[in-house]
Amino acid sequence: MFIVKVPGINGSDSEGCQRAGEAILKELRKIHTNESGKNIDVDLLDLEEIHLDNSDLKKTEKLIYENSLETFESKPKTIFLGGDQSISYPILSAFKDYCKNSHVESCLIVFDAHPDCKKSKGYPTNEEWLRRLIEEGFSTKNILIVGMRNSEREESEFLNGIKIKTINVNRLTEDLHETCDTIMEFSNGKELYISIDIDVIDPSFAPSVSKSESGGITSREFLYIIQRMNKIKTLRAVDITEINSEEDKNRGNITVKLGAKILSELI
Repeated sequence: MFIVKVPGINGSDSEGCQRAGEAILKELRKIHTNESGKNIDVDLLDLEEIHLDNSDLKKTEKLIYENSLETFESKPKTIFLGGDQSISYPILSAFKDYCKNSHVESCLIVFDAHPDCKKSKGYPTNEEWLRRLIEEGFSTKNILIVGMRNSEREESEFLNGIKIKTINVNRLTEDLHETCDTIMEFSNGKELYISIDIDVIDPSFAPSVSKSESGGITSREFLYIIQRMNKIKTLRAVDITEINSEEDKNRGNITVKLGAKILSELI
């Protein structure tokens, strides 16, 4: 297991997310075993950090892309700890190119309350990254958005136009077991990347996020989902983003602790 801290932010409401990776690993030290009984020892984990200057977005994007591409070429499974979800754009650009060079089919499952498909005018923010990735050639038939519950008009029109597959919160919670089967079938035979915006979870369980959205799934439901996803043999990478660890200090670190719990289930 390779874990990479990626403290990148590019969003108007992301200040405080850049230190989440370190905060998550600190809380992970308090988890001795995950729910499958596997021992957790942070000191034995393969850890790395991409050192970034968020005032230089061009350099930041280049560093994340280059480091991610090297990681995909050398590591069997990687967890990227953000940062906000703008980091997903350069990481997934590298993943797309890695899959193309390796002659394998790429697949992306996004867990998010929002589609992040606003029109980008520059380096894509945490609200624009997925649209830019699609516009630059990531196969739309291999993208699935799960848990979305608030989409702006321009985003809905864009998604409807390209026929992106989605699973909304109602469908997700009607039969969680069956829906997980559907999600796993979607990724069958493809190299899988999972992008997690923690706001897919209801703010009563994850309050310290960039853009909270009421009516989400419970932390217990999401842990079940991620436990199922972790059984997918072709799972190559996961990112965990949008945790505002600075804000979370005033809330008993509840969101950071959940991030650590999710990470422990992926190890």
